[in-house]
Amino acid sequence: MKTQHYTEIHRAFIKWLHALGFSDASIKGFRQNIKAFFAYLEENRILSITILTRKHIQTYFEHLQTRPNKLYKGTGLSAVHLNHNYEAIDKLCEFLHQYGMENAPIPPKVRIKMDEEERIRKIQPFTQDEIKQLYDCIDLIYADCEYTKRESLQQQIRLVFALFYGCGLRMSEGMNLTIQDIDFDRKTVFVRQGKYYKDRIVPMNAGVFKTVESYVYNFRKTIKLSHTRLFINSKETIRRGLVELHRVCDNPEIKAKRLYFHILRHSIATHLLQNGMSIENIALFLGHGTLASTQLYTHIVNR
Repeated sequence: MKTQHYTEIHRAFIKWLHALGFSDASIKGFRQNIKAFFAYLEENRILSITILTRKHIQTYFEHLQTRPNKLYKGTGLSAVHLNHNYEAIDKLCEFLHQYGMENAPIPPKVRIKMDEEERIRKIQPFTQDEIKQLYDCIDLIYADCEYTKRESLQQQIRLVFALFYGCGLRMSEGMNLTIQDIDFDRKTVFVRQGKYYKDRIVPMNAGVFKTVESYVYNFRKTIKLSHTRLFINSKETIRRGLVELHRVCDNPEIKAKRLYFHILRHSIATHLLQNGMSIENIALFLGHGTLASTQLYTHIVNR
């Protein structure tokens, strides 16, 4: 954002969300989505929130629906991503009304309803062999980088597989972890304020524990940083690492699928079900609020 006007509104909006008790993960999403919305308004010479209309919001929604996905070329934004943006705009309109902007647009409450069968069909988890092949290819990524940078990125991609596959974490849960959340004595990961603001403790198996322990003691603690987060790089940097990993892996069946944080979570859930774990225990492991969320993996396995 270049306009001081929007910068101040953005700051007040985030402060309002904190006062309402939204989780850090939710606020982070709202912050990014509204920042993008304000940047769009600036680009289109709408330089004051007081002239914002329902038509401006509708035009922005149309822009999002046609905007290409910057990460996965040839695709558009997912229904989930679009709905997160729509929800953020609703909250912004609600904020503007509460803070006295009488002509603020009414929250549009637009949502994309996705057919459940179509949603399940689009989930293409990796097999256990494919996960192993991807993991073995980590040593091949960023081959042209100097050693220190290459080692840093490779270490973090190994941690991605340990946390998002091995522990079944959501993207926000894993990226928000600190060193203090790892209990090396009990071999567990403490997830703070996961979805629906729930805490949970996730066990690490021997392989996951070995990867996390090596990452922390042989790599993470050797670097002087100003924060205690487990990952040293940003989400976008690590996401690009996954894209690079997908690129260097020459298995055509892997190439036919997308590699991203959440598909690793889908993959471990599918594998646990295939290996005989009950739906109830998988739900506890994943931190699902209801069994209905976990049932989709039975459809995937049956497929």
